[in-house]
Amino acid sequence: MSNPVIGYAGMTHLGINSAAAAAARGFDVICFDTDPARIFSLARHVLPVVEPELPELFAEFGERLRFTSDPAALAECDVIYVAPDVPTDDRGNSNLAPVRALVEIVDGAMRSGAALVVLSQVPPGFTRSLARAKTHLFYQVETLIFGRAVERARFPERFMVGTVDPKASLPPALATFLAAFDCPILPMRYESAELAKISINMCLVAMVSTANTLAELCEKVGADWSEIVPSLKLDKRIGPYSYLAPGLGIAGGNLERDLTTVIALADQHGTDPRMVQSWVANSMYRRDWVLSQLHERILANVHDPLISVLGLAYKQDTHSTKNSPSLALLSGLGPFRVKAYDPVVAVDPTFHPCIQAASSALSVCDGADVLVIMTPWSEFKALSPSEIAERLRGRTVIDPYAVLDADACRNAGLVYVTLGVAS
Repeated sequence: MSNPVIGYAGMTHLGINSAAAAAARGFDVICFDTDPARIFSLARHVLPVVEPELPELFAEFGERLRFTSDPAALAECDVIYVAPDVPTDDRGNSNLAPVRALVEIVDGAMRSGAALVVLSQVPPGFTRSLARAKTHLFYQVETLIFGRAVERARFPERFMVGTVDPKASLPPALATFLAAFDCPILPMRYESAELAKISINMCLVAMVSTANTLAELCEKVGADWSEIVPSLKLDKRIGPYSYLAPGLGIAGGNLERDLTTVIALADQHGTDPRMVQSWVANSMYRRDWVLSQLHERILANVHDPLISVLGLAYKQDTHSTKNSPSLALLSGLGPFRVKAYDPVVAVDPTFHPCIQAASSALSVCDGADVLVIMTPWSEFKALSPSEIAERLRGRTVIDPYAVLDADACRNAGLVYVTLGVAS
């Protein structure tokens, strides 16, 4: 059969990156959103999200992408993905109303026989609860990562597809589309697919929590976590791609949402949530690591200190500040003066009452008593420790993600503090 026409409804991070990946695989793609202003911008390749390689993908394959706010255009599609990002509150609770509303719009506009695929992350039971005929209703697990979304969308490791009957063949149009990505396709019942995404994230949280717990122990006993990690990655039971870098708790919103979902399901069905609750507690505890270091080294000893912060995004290569450790730090700095810089996120007065914006990563250091690197942007790795030392008034650099070279910092006369290493 000729290539099916693919539709994506919901032009936020998930929908935009997934649509671009489909175009790169040679498919004509109709991109729908109810917001005409967003469609107007996207049609001119003005992107509301930051992802490496995404502008280049739009430039190269943009002729296959058609943007519209008219639901009638979806009647041309053979497969339509409902793919808006699911908003969460500060406790990780999902608001599923926008997804349901979009499913209703799509279902009313698409032609008979087309496949509707929910791509947004939803809890077990959501897909089966939809009114659409189940023979043409599917759930597909998304595995995008902020900062690596294009790579993950273009070259998936596998497709996990929820269906009413896992033994039945997928509709030809959907099967053709998925086969174009040349990866395993794993059909399963709706609830299994919905829980598969959560299962993946639970395993990641377990590794993150393990790394954070042991990295803190390293700081107390004189060990160096970075010396231990290579031995773990050579263990086939753990592996080279494990999430073993220590960090400042769990951020970004996606993992937090799944922790909240599992706790809620455990409460609903009478299963034991205590392991997951301990991960939440560990995450909140580790998020305060930088603030603890500041209190110990600077705030208790320096009158009216100026604190320089590099990085506001929750991780590098993204614009997202959802549950950002940097913003959490700023909220704990109360009346202290702060100067900040991020290559993507603009300094906002709502972040901190005494914040000022710096024009560059180096100028943020001018006259500061301490430098804190909260996001491991590549731009920050190029900074010279000797130049940092010349501009700082104080001597302390707190670098949880080890962006700078520790020996170079110490050679420049700086007191260098990082996760997982005794100072």
